[in-house]
Amino acid sequence: MATSITSTIKLPSGFEIPRLGFGVYKTPPEETERCCRQALEAGYRHIDSAAAYKNEADCGAAIRASPIPRDQIFFTSKVIDISYNGAKEQVDKTLSSTKLDYIDLILLHKPMGGSENRKGAWKALVEAVEAGKVRSIGVSNYGVHHLNELETHIQELVTERGGKGKGGIVSIHQVELHPWLGRKDIVDWCTQRGIFMQAYCPVVRGARFGEASVTKLADKYGKTPAQVLIRWSLDKGFIPLPKTVTPERIVANADVFDFALTEDEVRGLETDEYSPVAWDPTVTKLEE
Repeated sequence: MATSITSTIKLPSGFEIPRLGFGVYKTPPEETERCCRQALEAGYRHIDSAAAYKNEADCGAAIRASPIPRDQIFFTSKVIDISYNGAKEQVDKTLSSTKLDYIDLILLHKPMGGSENRKGAWKALVEAVEAGKVRSIGVSNYGVHHLNELETHIQELVTERGGKGKGGIVSIHQVELHPWLGRKDIVDWCTQRGIFMQAYCPVVRGARFGEASVTKLADKYGKTPAQVLIRWSLDKGFIPLPKTVTPERIVANADVFDFALTEDEVRGLETDEYSPVAWDPTVTKLEE
């Protein structure tokens, strides 16, 4: 149970990850450092960026300027160039731009690029862990067919690289998740293997704030619709990554640890809809 903003989960890698993250997708670089500083002041200890966001350096500046010890702040980035060289180079670029000594978590941002490139990119992340540059690794936007392929690639790398653990450990899968995009097949696949789910767009970009099922719970608990949806994600066992540039919302989105939804309320919010509000590479074919 996530009982405070500093609540953590132990990942398969052995490292701890805070249950709530602060996302910076589409946050302009000139605003990112300010937003991250405010998030850290509000209690967040988990910042989620990506090479594609072009604001990693600003996240790093906020982390380095914070009086909070580095080992208490969890920083995530993602590789957009899915290939061995692309992933290898991105790890070093991220370390250089953030001026951090290590990356807590780095993900393959998308499953596109073809099978060999996906395998090569994963191998590069495994090597980055072995080199001490990265602590935990995972993927983002993978469908079950991509995850099955990754499992095969890991076994191949174990054989090719000579021994148990040489194929790497999948700690996280990050994907759009909310009551109108439950992705039961993906969640079940990961849960069965002890892989934790990070949920982006957990508040559905505000598109569902007027839903009766949401407003009813907001009224009951004296919370905003966004807070109800973030709590839903936490109560499902996910790691939500709400994002905002508004100072008041940065604080409000973290104020979700003084209540919890019942099991019936969690189920009551769930739907069978397939309604993504962002891109959805999970449905791409393996050859893409």
